[in-house]
Amino acid sequence: MENEKIWIKELKEKRLAYGVSQNKLAVASHITRPYLSDIETGKAVPTQQVKEDLLNALERFNPDNPLEMLFDYVRIRFPTNDVAQIIGEVLRLNMDYMLHEDFGYYSYPEHYRFGDIVVLVSHDVSKGVLLELKGKGCRQFENFLLAQHRSWYDFFQDCMEHKGIFKRLDLAINDKTGILNIPDLAKKCKQEECISVFRSFKNYRSGELVHRDEKPYMGNTLYIGSLKSEVYFCIYEKDYEQYVKNDIALEDAEIKNRFEIRLKNDRATQAMKDLLEHQNAEKTAFEIINRYIRFADKDETKRRSDWQTNERWEWFIGKNRGALRLTIQPEPYSFERTLNWLHHQVAPTLKVASILDILNGTTIISTMIHEAKLTEKHEKLIEQQHLGMEDLIT
Repeated sequence: MENEKIWIKELKEKRLAYGVSQNKLAVASHITRPYLSDIETGKAVPTQQVKEDLLNALERFNPDNPLEMLFDYVRIRFPTNDVAQIIGEVLRLNMDYMLHEDFGYYSYPEHYRFGDIVVLVSHDVSKGVLLELKGKGCRQFENFLLAQHRSWYDFFQDCMEHKGIFKRLDLAINDKTGILNIPDLAKKCKQEECISVFRSFKNYRSGELVHRDEKPYMGNTLYIGSLKSEVYFCIYEKDYEQYVKNDIALEDAEIKNRFEIRLKNDRATQAMKDLLEHQNAEKTAFEIINRYIRFADKDETKRRSDWQTNERWEWFIGKNRGALRLTIQPEPYSFERTLNWLHHQVAPTLKVASILDILNGTTIISTMIHEAKLTEKHEKLIEQQHLGMEDLIT
């Protein structure tokens, strides 16, 4: 009994130290939140299997794990023009609160959206309904998955049951400690130390100039494989991207590098079948990586196929590191993008006009805001921002 109390205490302390909610851990462990609550309060005694599942799931959220994996792009086509069914039964969202636009992308004439969760619609059944979740869309949708007590695997299974056709799937591996060195990997590609079935690679440095240790530095991106093929890899310096987008200092960035596996059409479908069969994202991801590339150290005394695998690359693909599990990083849909635009583009002019109002004794700005007419779209955006989660999910 005393050992049981110690185990519960350690579980709870570790959960809190990792910043993981009961709901988040329960979903990851395939149990209910009330059951987890009863375990932590001593009202329920878990089996040995449940204990193992809880500890294994909790380690996925270990902030000290140098690598983490997440879904970063999902595009699925459904062979139906019943958009209400897809939003209600697959996304399990309340369609009434989604913003409708009379334009679309990829030759779709209209779409529905909630933040970056986008559902494109066509009356042509051959085009069907297209769901697209880019990076931010995936993060926003994870909020709803948690509230619905669903995992990504549950969601993908629902997609399959509605005959969803996977058009694109990106798996991203975040490198928090700099295991990957992208300039070195690019150099190995040039020196033919990347043993691969791919025939092409592209390395470039782009963006604004950044100074690191008083030396010019630019973000590096390495593409391995053709961007037109159904599978290719994109490896880039995520810390630099965060500097450019969010003005986060390079040394303060949580993620140093990102390795993206980008899959389209048949390759995306095959990967999804493997994910649903094994529910092991690390297995699926690294089987794909190992099938296509291996970084080695040149040895002129041996055949190229016999060159020893590079030690840093071995670490990345699994040698002497902990298990890499699928993580989620839910982000709420916010008004941040519009506020940033106002801050950079509108605020200076608005400030000038406000000062002139004070100097001239006028009320032009306050009158302008008061008399502004809001469209139905504006009203819907306001509604989306203040709704509770219980209103949004079905």
